[in-house]
Amino acid sequence: MPIIIRTKPFDTDFLLLTQKEQKQVLKALRFLADNPRHPSLQTHKIEDTPFIEAYANMDIRIIFERTSDTIILRAVGHHDVLKGL
Repeated sequence: MPIIIRTKPFDTDFLLLTQKEQKQVLKALRFLADNPRHPSLQTHKIEDTPFIEAYANMDIRIIFERTSDTIILRAVGHHDVLKGL
């Protein structure tokens, strides 16, 4: 199981989400830790960036970087979360 590192921007973004959205993100993070290719995550590399995107729901995205044994959480939020990176 990979090590998951939260960054300050991720934590700040997370706190801006509703309680329901936070719960969905936490569930998605469990899937991400267990199986980054879980179908519900729709995980994919973001073109021309070092980042990977996963879906917590149809609107909430989790942005992260991955090495062989580490996931670094960079941002989370609504579909336009990429504008902040």
